[in-house]
Amino acid sequence: MSEWWTYRLSDFLLFSPRTYYRLFELYNAEIWPAQLLTFALGVAILVLLRQGEAWRGRAVAAILAGCWLWVAWAFHFNRYATINWAATYFAAAFAIEGILLFWTGVIRGDWLFRPAVRAVARVGLGIFIFALVVQPLIGPLAGRDWAQVELFGVAPDPTVVATLGLLLVAVDRALWALLVIPLLWCLVGGATLWTMGSPDAPVMPFAGTLALLLAAWKARTLAGARAASQSRP
Repeated sequence: MSEWWTYRLSDFLLFSPRTYYRLFELYNAEIWPAQLLTFALGVAILVLLRQGEAWRGRAVAAILAGCWLWVAWAFHFNRYATINWAATYFAAAFAIEGILLFWTGVIRGDWLFRPAVRAVARVGLGIFIFALVVQPLIGPLAGRDWAQVELFGVAPDPTVVATLGLLLVAVDRALWALLVIPLLWCLVGGATLWTMGSPDAPVMPFAGTLALLLAAWKARTLAGARAASQSRP
């Protein structure tokens, strides 16, 4: 029997890069023009990202929850599972995240866009815009067919990165329970792309690491501010 240390990560990949990106090509063709709707929803989120009214946070959370549930069902369960048995577990994780987003943002109304830590909120907004506009262009600009583009709301990677950005903007505290699944997907997605030799492989791990550090900084800053306010006479 071959020694375990002789195996590489690519030896465990269940599909070729060509099969993986062909999956996106077929998926995009089948769901067209849903991509136009999700891009419009992304623009709507930008419009809603203002301070104040609680209904804005509920609207953003509802849109984001719907995107996660769509990706769970339409992509992971119905398409990705045909080439990767683990996709059924990915679908379950994405569905759980969608439910958590709906529960915290829509039912409980915890999403209020008040830039308590302005620097973090600005970076979070930049991350969201990156996921909406820039991230989908990386693959085609690196040589992949435009029909294989991955877009916010219908593909997992940009949806996850956009969510990380919004979680940094929304709420006056870090909602750690909402960060777990997106951060784990950054590891899974990054490892998959790295194994396939994709030039955009560093994007997901970098986005996850940046979001984690900023969330920790935000939590620490807000905790310090609350402690200072409580110590005042």
